[in-house]
Amino acid sequence: MPVSDGQAPSQGAILRFWAPLAATWLMMAAEGPFVAALIARTTDPAVNLAAFGVAMAVAFVVEAPVVMLMSASTALVRDRGSLRAVRRFTYALCAVQTAPMALAAVPPVFGLLGDAVLALPGEVARASHLAVAALLPWPAAIGYRRFYQGILIRHGLTRRVAYGTVVRLVSMALAGVVLHLSGAVPGAVVGAGALSAGVVMEALASRLMVRQTLRAIHRGPVGEGIPLATLLRFYLPLALTTLMAFGITPLLTFFAARGRLPLESLAVLPVLNSLLFLFRAPGIAFQEVSVALLGNGEEARPALQRFGRSLALALTALLTVLAFTPLASFWYGRVAGLSPALAALAVPPLRLLLPLPALEVALAFARGTLIYRRRTREVSLASAVELGVVTATLALAVGPLGAVGVAAAAWALLLGRLVAATMLWRWAAAPARGWRLPDAMG
Repeated sequence: MPVSDGQAPSQGAILRFWAPLAATWLMMAAEGPFVAALIARTTDPAVNLAAFGVAMAVAFVVEAPVVMLMSASTALVRDRGSLRAVRRFTYALCAVQTAPMALAAVPPVFGLLGDAVLALPGEVARASHLAVAALLPWPAAIGYRRFYQGILIRHGLTRRVAYGTVVRLVSMALAGVVLHLSGAVPGAVVGAGALSAGVVMEALASRLMVRQTLRAIHRGPVGEGIPLATLLRFYLPLALTTLMAFGITPLLTFFAARGRLPLESLAVLPVLNSLLFLFRAPGIAFQEVSVALLGNGEEARPALQRFGRSLALALTALLTVLAFTPLASFWYGRVAGLSPALAALAVPPLRLLLPLPALEVALAFARGTLIYRRRTREVSLASAVELGVVTATLALAVGPLGAVGVAAAAWALLLGRLVAATMLWRWAAAPARGWRLPDAMG
């Protein structure tokens, strides 16, 4: 579906545009359980699962600044000049973010990180170091493919984004099985190597699938390009947004471990997060849809709002059915494998977080609108406020109120999201005065 014709899309057109992106997020959610299952079947599974978690935490922190390249290329790449500018920026950022990953792979450096900073047990530190080395291609491959996927999204080729994710999952699974059967590397390296193989193959597939689109851009007008200073003003707030968003999960874990029932809360929290992600993922995909379908004007805005309301209601209804029926006990007990006591502990926070999928849709639409309008500072500011609200709520709930850890985490997550969504929605709902959409973003 073209995104630059200035026409309002139908609800069916938005659905066809959004569905492959939502499927992409849902497919990516399957990576974690598969890799964890592989590692759990290797020698010393507890050590290797812990080491894999440490390595992925390092990789996510290093990856964070490149995550928003998809939104950037969706919003900015319009002609040859902007393509070259954003591509140069992407390659430079990928190189910059690979440097700390390479540095962390140096044995003395990781030894200092694992011992002095993370205080890892020796066996976990050794396995973590090897896993970090296996994840060396991770940040560059993520940034590279998100840049080209943004171009595909802008030109309405969202199915190709989903095809790339299929390539990623198949490559990851094959690499993981081969490494596991070889028995030549520790379990943590099996997981890290499988994920690296998947993202590298997805990046290559994305580049192949965007060839025709790039040729069409090169045949079009040159445009004025985008100065580096302008790109930095646009992108730095988005990079900070991702860094702050990635910081929320460690905060929840840190405070949950200090509330009442700490062990039980730490056991329940990742299961709760994984379940909620299945209902949040369709809303997350709505951000790129909003950026792309606004096109060269805001004619699509009312149609996007209608679709967003329908999506929010549908996700909320589905989560309500799960949370308030025996399906919740079935999921936690049979699917997630929690004991009856832990399953009972997990149900109340799930019900409390019932508004989360709708809030995710609201956040996605508001962020998409502001990114399209080049008002990325507001996006970053809302994330900073959300992080502050989450921290304050956790400190209050765990400290003076003496709440159960997982309950404190649920309240903090809900209030933080609610405040951020309210702020962003008010800014996005304001008339788009005083801005224009020139090629150079001047």
